[in-house]
Formats: sequence, C-alpha cells, structure tokens
Amino acid sequence: MLYTTPKNNISSILGTSPDDIDTPKQGSDRFLLVSVILLMIFGMLAVYSSIAFFAETKHTTAGSLVVGHAVKVGIAFLAMLIVSKIDYHLLAKFSRLGVIVSWILLIIVLGFGNEVFGAKRSLNIGGFSFQPASFAIPTLLIHISVLLERKQDYIKDFKRAFLPIMFWVIITCGLIGIEDFSSAALLFALSLLVMFVGRVSMTQLSTLVLIGLLGASAFVWQSPERQSRIDQYVDQIVDINSTEFNVSEGYQAQQAHIAIAQGELFGVGIGKSTQRNFLPAPYNDFIFAIIAEEYGLVGSGLVILIFTVILFRGIAKIAKNAPDIMGMLIAVGCTLTIVLYGFINAGVASGLLPVTGLPMPFVSYGGTNILFAGIMIGILMNISKYDSSKKAVFYA
Repeated sequence: MLYTTPKNNISSILGTSPDDIDTPKQGSDRFLLVSVILLMIFGMLAVYSSIAFFAETKHTTAGSLVVGHAVKVGIAFLAMLIVSKIDYHLLAKFSRLGVIVSWILLIIVLGFGNEVFGAKRSLNIGGFSFQPASFAIPTLLIHISVLLERKQDYIKDFKRAFLPIMFWVIITCGLIGIEDFSSAALLFALSLLVMFVGRVSMTQLSTLVLIGLLGASAFVWQSPERQSRIDQYVDQIVDINSTEFNVSEGYQAQQAHIAIAQGELFGVGIGKSTQRNFLPAPYNDFIFAIIAEEYGLVGSGLVILIFTVILFRGIAKIAKNAPDIMGMLIAVGCTLTIVLYGFINAGVASGLLPVTGLPMPFVSYGGTNILFAGIMIGILMNISKYDSSKKAVFYA
C-alpha cells in the first residue's frame, strides 16, 4: 500500500490504518502572512508621513520615531512567528490565568496609570508603555472559547453555561470600560459573537444585547464628552456644514473628511499630506485618513481589501477547517478582533461611525496594540496548520 501526503510525497506504509499515520499538520496560511506584511508596510509609510508634528512635541525627529515604530513592528512580527509555532491548545491551558492577570493589571492602571487625553489606559513597565486592555482582549476571547467547548453538552443551560461565561465577560469589560468605553464595548460585542458561534441560546444572547444597549446608552449620556461625540456624529449626517468647522467636537471628523476628499482617486503622493498638520493623532486614530489623502481611493481601498482577505481566510478557511470546536472559536475571535478594529478605524475616519480611540492593527503607531495583534495572527497561523480539510490519502 502506498501513502501520499497532500503534497504528493509518497512513502510505503504496510499494516497501518489512516488514523495511525494521518498527520494533518501543514504549513501556516500564506495568504494571512502576506496580508499582515502588506499592512505593516502601509503602516510604516503612513506613520512616517504623519508623525512629524508629534515628533516636535516630543522634541525629537520623525525619523527616530519611525525607527522606534519599525522596531516595535519587528518585535510584533517575531512574536507572531514564535506564537505560530506554539500549539494553541497549550495557550488555551493558561487562558484562565491570563484573564486573572489582566484583571490585576487593569486595576493597577486605574490607580497608577498614565493619563492621556483624560483617561488612564497604560502603565510604564521598565521604561515601556503597556496597555493592559490590549492583553485582556485576546486572553478573554481564548478563555471564552475554552469554556464554550467544555460546556457544549449543556450549552443552552442558563446556570451551568451562560452565567459562568458571562462572569468573565462582565468583569473584564467592566474594568476596561471605566477608562476606555470604546474598547470595552467592542470586546463585549466580540464576546457575544463568539458565544453566538458557540451555540449559546439566542434568547439569552438577545436579552443580553438589549440590556447591553440600555447600559451603553446610560453610560454614554452620563458623560458630556461621549454625549458630544454622538451629537456631533448625528449633526454631520443631518446637517452637513462645509463652510464652518466646529473647533471642539466636530473638528477631528471634519479634518479627516478634508483629508479623504483631497486624496481623490490616486492621492496627493507619499509624504505630501497637508492634513497631518491639522488632524489630532493622525499617526494613530486617524491614520486611515492620511492613507486616503496620500494614496487616494485606490490605496485606502487596498487597505480595506487586505482586511477583507484576513476576514475571509480567518473565518471561511481557518475557522471552518479547524480540528476542534475550541480552535474554531479562537479563530473566529482573533479574526473578528483584527478586522473589526481595522474597519472601525476606517469608519471613524470616513464619517461612517462616531469618533472613537481605536487604532488600526499593524498600521497605527504604537506598541502594545501591534504586539498583541501579532500574537493573535500567530494563533491563527498555528490553527491553520491543523487544517482538517487536508487529510492523508490512501491508494491501494
């Protein structure tokens, strides 16, 4: 009897069964890897174009900040490759510990965190800035996936399945939401999506969505800053004013719209952005607007296309062909996190969504967000090695 692998490597096998010799582990998903590399390249070019004013405020040069950004991207890429070599089942074993550690860090940041734009979101550890929320997101999603797999036999049970899972979700989102409502709301939505895929009762999820919407509304309206963002978003839809720009609430969105409009089809050219001098945080929250200005509709559309490729490979390929339920759920969670962050950042810059502070993965300037985005891609790449659609084939 002859045995062939999916790559047609033939060897002689006698006296064995398919289960004895079937080794479905393959190479990582190359489309996913190429997509991430392209986003990193886009990010370094866009950061270099948009960070000059920020460099002046830090009494340094744009070149030195870009070099620092490139180092962080390199570390994230290295972390991605390392994690892709680690069996995701091993990472899942430490998910509970990871969530508990993230709770401790989130509590510490409330008391000793660095305050930026009125919110405490990061800690200085050994001279490096660390955002606990970026660590909490993947650990929570992995732990939810572990719990969902364990509870599949009674997944519709409210007390045995739903409540134990929501215990972890509510505490994590609550600790993040104290200082970062946007990230908490997105993590809550991601958790519900993973639970939906994991066959949690629709009645339970629908009730939770309703409660979440009411709670989010109360949380927004009790904050004048958040309320002004919503009011500005509604105003720009109902009454578009192209001659007068609000100095406060609507300033960011208006400047982003100008940048996108100036880009037209092919952009003004690399490094020739003018709105980088007017946009707050053009290297982070509004980096998509700089890309649209310099590269036009073609360049910004390419970025959206890359995120769409990641969405397709992560859901339709990696999650669909994962070897077990836990792998499928982890793949869904990691994919949706990366893609939704990217789409929301683009939606904010283009005026489709209210202004938030969410970065674009692998593109925006930063450290912690790029690192953990790389780790999540590494987990996806590891799951892709166990593609259940690639089985050994026997020929008599």
